[in-house]
Amino acid sequence: MRKRDHNVLTNAASLLICGLLAGVVVAAAAFPVAAMSGLAAKAGAETFEALPKELTVARAPQITRLLAADGKTVLATMYDENRKDVKLKDIATPMQKAIIAAEDHDFYKHNGVDINGVARAFVNNQAAGSSRQGASTLTMQYVRLAISYSATHPADVVAATEDTSGRKLREMSLALQVDKELSKDEILERYLNIAAFGNGAYGIWAASQVYFNKPPSKLDIQESAMLAGMVKAPTSFDPTTKSGYPEAVGRRDYVIQNMVQIGAITQQEADAAKKIKLEVKGKRTPNGCTQTTTRSWGFFCDYLYRWWLQQETFGATSYDRERRLKSGGYTIVSTLDVQAQKGADKAVRNKLGESSKAARMVAAVEPGTGRVRAVAVNRNFKLDDPSDPQNKISSDPKKAKKKIRGNYPNTVNPLVTGGPGIAGYQAGSTFKIFTLVAALEKGYPLSYPINAKPVFESNYPVEFNSPAACPGTSKYCPKNANPAMAGMHNMWSGFGFSVNTFFIDLQQRVGAENVVKAAQKLGISFRSSSDAQLAANPHQWGAFSLGVSQTTPLELANAYATLAADGKYCEPIPVQEIRGPDGEKLDVANPRCEQRVSTEVARAAVDAARCPVGDRSSTTKCGPATAGNVRNIVDAPVAGKSGTTDSDRTSALVAMTKQYAVAGIMADPDWPQTNQKMGHDETPQGINPAVYQTLRDAMKGKERKNFTPPSGKIVLGDQRSIPGVKCESIETAKSRLKGAGFEPVVASNKVPSECPAGTAAGTSPDGRTIKGGVVMIEVSSGQGGTPEQGGTATPDRPGGPGGPGNGRPGRPGN
Repeated sequence: MRKRDHNVLTNAASLLICGLLAGVVVAAAAFPVAAMSGLAAKAGAETFEALPKELTVARAPQITRLLAADGKTVLATMYDENRKDVKLKDIATPMQKAIIAAEDHDFYKHNGVDINGVARAFVNNQAAGSSRQGASTLTMQYVRLAISYSATHPADVVAATEDTSGRKLREMSLALQVDKELSKDEILERYLNIAAFGNGAYGIWAASQVYFNKPPSKLDIQESAMLAGMVKAPTSFDPTTKSGYPEAVGRRDYVIQNMVQIGAITQQEADAAKKIKLEVKGKRTPNGCTQTTTRSWGFFCDYLYRWWLQQETFGATSYDRERRLKSGGYTIVSTLDVQAQKGADKAVRNKLGESSKAARMVAAVEPGTGRVRAVAVNRNFKLDDPSDPQNKISSDPKKAKKKIRGNYPNTVNPLVTGGPGIAGYQAGSTFKIFTLVAALEKGYPLSYPINAKPVFESNYPVEFNSPAACPGTSKYCPKNANPAMAGMHNMWSGFGFSVNTFFIDLQQRVGAENVVKAAQKLGISFRSSSDAQLAANPHQWGAFSLGVSQTTPLELANAYATLAADGKYCEPIPVQEIRGPDGEKLDVANPRCEQRVSTEVARAAVDAARCPVGDRSSTTKCGPATAGNVRNIVDAPVAGKSGTTDSDRTSALVAMTKQYAVAGIMADPDWPQTNQKMGHDETPQGINPAVYQTLRDAMKGKERKNFTPPSGKIVLGDQRSIPGVKCESIETAKSRLKGAGFEPVVASNKVPSECPAGTAAGTSPDGRTIKGGVVMIEVSSGQGGTPEQGGTATPDRPGGPGGPGNGRPGRPGN
């Protein structure tokens, strides 16, 4: 900061003379009304007498700008006061001259206090009938504003602006100090950045944007004069109002003529400027997530806003953090991928408008960083107008009777990302991935075979004789969505075909507590009180694998993204760079990752997850797929899973590449027990198109990266030879298989064979299988056949009469 020499005696004399005159002048001093705009809210207490002896200047509130991931596309702006500091070199010369012409002709001549000006005001204000004059220099005005912005107590604000001789004298003293410590250009720069210009514009950057939609470096003479003229009384000289427009023009022309008087422009330039018709935009800068540049981006903006309020870096309380966001002058480069977000916005609304009771929700996360690339739902992010409500009556019958309105078409609730009041939605069989991960961690290989029965009698307790119980028992007995799903399955075919009885059996073997733990490691948080209670006692949570707990699209996408990133979990994050007003970079935007699942387990889980969406690797052994069209539509290596809850109350799909994990859930947020069926592909309004279209559009122009297949024992396990039992009695066959370390089961249907009826026709599988695995004994019908007819079913192909069924999506367990 450059200091300038001053004569101490001169300063003392100035202060003494001014002090003698201050008591008279202060009563008529014309202080800018703008000094209190935005600051009056800080006041409201008794004023005090002791203003600071030295001026400590706090940075005035600055506007925060939210940008998309490209660093250019503006997402939103947030502010308490719309202001952005700029350097004097970035302010047009006419603007610099205009503010001096309007407020302080002798700015470059006095030492912060204009003795002549104080004397003129003293003489003028003694004359009867004359208009009152003030004596505040531009430096004194800056001091007053700086004190107000630096105040730590509301009374300080009042003391900085009250009309007393004591305040005036202290202000003069501080002005002398400022003039000694700062250059004239520095004072001018600070003043132009702190002054208020009306219509929510503070500082010259905001003013030039609000009134003329241009940077301050581009302001011409007449525009500069109008802005300079507003500082005295922004409301009276407001050119955006009918009454203020002629006053603004008159004030503009007055300032232009004053620019001639100080030698800033010629009379010819002044005359030409006065002839220009004043045209202003008068458009306030959008503020907050309800005023994003694109209507549907408000949900992402809101997620970022809620995330910010949780970061201790920005303050001890949520109030402190909000103030930092709205006044810190940050430039936030968010993680929003414009291409992915536009694709998601279009996909969620395709054939389903905002007024639908069903919310079609999608979130996209980048594996390996946790960066949230898109958040979309077929709703408008806005508050419903109570005086003219657009929202329809709630779909919940109880609320409808009371005429309570629902969350459609407008809402500001975090439907996609979760938050207060939004615990989430059931995601159905997408949760089977957690059972699969837990089994792999316990040493079960992908090839592990289970004879999936049409109905599985588990050891999990449920209410006696309830719909979920085996008749006349308290045992949980799940069944499959399709009878053809029964038969021998491994993890590839069981996951691809979404076989409920396979996964509840597998969960029971692995332990429900380990399955719940796997879900927690991958980011499932159990927000609802009922889910939290079950998660605390998980060994009895029999239906967990079928997705009966609540989650959000964001949480689900990030769980699958962890697997796509070879087991590296990253906390979901909406920012990728944050810079302060001086350009300094904050570390809070860095990804927060840790390895939570081993690389091989993650790769094996992804390998199985390629089956449901119509993809496969060199090791994958898939059967039927519940969402088999995804691979061709996305046109890239994909993995994922579909899911549906009982009675189709919700539907879900996850589809991911190495670059994006996209999860979608379709539900009724107002009434979870909805009687509306949430579909997949078989209805025009299903969830599947919203997910795979989002992923398809996000992947346009991106490299097609393949998932790394798993290797080693996690694929096939410890393989052992299966004893030959052909034509032996069933009991002998069972004994030999058990003795070899396998789990024998007897097929319910007989097959043609050359062996006597009722004896073993062969095994499924035959040859080799995993140690401890299930080996099915096929029973001969005695109707002849060839040796090759025994053991035709394999663990990677569902067995049973008629072969694999088509199992339509949208059913429980899908």
